[in-house]
Amino acid sequence: MTRTLRIAFFCALVLSGAARANEAAVKQTLQKKYPGVSIDNVARSPIPGLYEVYADGEILYVDEKANYLIVGGRLIDIARKADVSSERMRTLSAVKFDQLPLDLAFRKVQGNGARKIAYFTDPNCPYCKQIEPALNKLENVTIYYFLYPVLGPDSVEKAKAVWCSKDRMRAWDDLMLNGNPPKAAGNCETPLEKILAFGRRKGITGTPTLFLADGERVRGAVPFEQLKKLVDGAR
Repeated sequence: MTRTLRIAFFCALVLSGAARANEAAVKQTLQKKYPGVSIDNVARSPIPGLYEVYADGEILYVDEKANYLIVGGRLIDIARKADVSSERMRTLSAVKFDQLPLDLAFRKVQGNGARKIAYFTDPNCPYCKQIEPALNKLENVTIYYFLYPVLGPDSVEKAKAVWCSKDRMRAWDDLMLNGNPPKAAGNCETPLEKILAFGRRKGITGTPTLFLADGERVRGAVPFEQLKKLVDGAR
């Protein structure tokens, strides 16, 4: 390595260390001002002096002294015509597939089952009922169903009854596609509390929420063509 390269490498390390120190300082200042907010990540934004904050599943922006917050705004890269906030949200909200508690789910294999989706769903969620036909049309996919009853006590009872059914997948399809409540008594041991705890840690605040094979999080009842494109593009 030449002397010039060594100097450049050293300067890069110093700048990198300074950036991390500034990010840590901004995070510490915010934690003091907002002790009740769970701050997951602080990073420099493309705008000098402005920092990106990922907290409670949202992206905020703050100045270096944490005196001002930008809440609900989108950061747009004009040259690229790209929504930087959305790009960063896809990265920050992702969950690696092997970090999902797959042993707490039941699954459906369609075709050869080579591709993977994790699906967090509530039995009373109208948007989940909208996305079910789209999920059933996907080819060569394994869908992991996580019962995530967040819409009240009736959702919990139905989720328990599905889990306690002899054929969970059939009971689920009959409920969501045909409107027939599960006949099983929901008095067996279920993983619902563990799934809900995991969801809270990962900021899963609504249903349906999907995770693709590459970890990308997809919220809401996306149409079939969009869902197919997302699944096809996941690696």
